[in-house]
Amino acid sequence: MLVSEQTLLPVLMPLAPAATLARRFPSQLALVLKEQGVPSEFIAQEVWRMDQVRYAKTANRSVVGILNEFVKQAEFWLAAYAYEKGDDDDLLAISAKLAERPCSPLYKGPVSPDRALHELVKAGAQE
Repeated sequence: MLVSEQTLLPVLMPLAPAATLARRFPSQLALVLKEQGVPSEFIAQEVWRMDQVRYAKTANRSVVGILNEFVKQAEFWLAAYAYEKGDDDDLLAISAKLAERPCSPLYKGPVSPDRALHELVKAGAQE
């Protein structure tokens, strides 16, 4: 599971093979964004910006807390969907379900990751 620090939008995908995660992530993000109804121009721009990847620890404890909460919720949904390895459609559906959840770091604004994403897209379209 990967989470945007700005919107808290979760992206679920298989880790294995870990060596190819950086190459696989942009396409999975594109699927999640498409599922959220984000315009294709915005998606293309986001994927284009991912030409270089760096891994680092987060210093944001709120993001760590949200990740932990999302993991618990994802485990429930994985069981509910009777997830089978390799079924990325379930992971996409679970990403969408998690994005609807209210998150306390967003309470002063859009409340849930999907709403935060749409505000970000809208702000980008107005620039």
